[in-house]
Amino acid sequence: MEALKKVMSDIRFIDLFAGIGGIRIPFDELGYTCVFSSEWDVAACDTYEANFGERPNGDITQIKEQDIPQHDLLLAGFPCQAFSIMGKMQGFADTRGTMFFEIERILSYHKPSVILLENVKQLTSHDGGRTFSVILEKLYELGYYVKWKVLNAMDFGLPQKRERVIIVGFLNQEDAKAFNFNFDKIPYNLSEIIEPDEAADKSLFASDHILQKRIERTKGKTIFYPSIWHENKSGNISILDYACALRTGASYNYLLVNGYRRPTSRELLRFQGFPDSYKIVVSHQEIRRQTGNSVAVPMIRAVAGKINEIINK
Repeated sequence: MEALKKVMSDIRFIDLFAGIGGIRIPFDELGYTCVFSSEWDVAACDTYEANFGERPNGDITQIKEQDIPQHDLLLAGFPCQAFSIMGKMQGFADTRGTMFFEIERILSYHKPSVILLENVKQLTSHDGGRTFSVILEKLYELGYYVKWKVLNAMDFGLPQKRERVIIVGFLNQEDAKAFNFNFDKIPYNLSEIIEPDEAADKSLFASDHILQKRIERTKGKTIFYPSIWHENKSGNISILDYACALRTGASYNYLLVNGYRRPTSRELLRFQGFPDSYKIVVSHQEIRRQTGNSVAVPMIRAVAGKINEIINK
């Protein structure tokens, strides 16, 4: 891994399917240099540009691999809807699922020394595991030695049950052997996420009709504060000290803070581990969508630290 034995500022990475930059943040913190980013969603690009000072390139399917700068590290939280339990789970039959092959063509051309991919945990079991096997096989054919694991944001200090598969690959087999997913669990605290009700826009408070339904469906259950009241597809209400996974297409009231209001934009970002210095420049509806599509930053930070240890070994 001679190419990476240099000062941190010389380590170049690209940020594919960048969203609002959740995967990028930890590598910026390490002093790595982002030389290229790609995101097709206009509102996500607005958020990304406001926070990183650069606007991502557009649709990666329209960008030639030779037009992407050379880099040492490829980051990609490639679209997960095709494999999500909340979606239709069509996998490679869905055009969104084929976004992995955009990663494949870029890896084939540039051969960065390290890769970090992120997706929903259902990717590992889709189509009886065959979809995931294809991905691992393609990475192996490209020369990458890979390790992967399903991680939960709750183990990294966030009060959100969000399980994602993390795939890390190295061209150097010894580097891959040295990498591991051994992390100490960090306790979470919902009270660190919740803003005062006074900070919440009045539009976020549930209607009397919704409140009455919540009261009826939680009779006999232990109620405590702060808490997140989660309504599942069958209408059952769980009172939790954490949020179930943020989702882009969920009903407006599926998560209620203390049972009576929807999370604010800042709370949604906090659930994903974004710092309070992170700028909000789009509507609340867009933040709901963007955080539902984003990653748990502390989880990526922990993995980035392990990668950095290998680079600096």
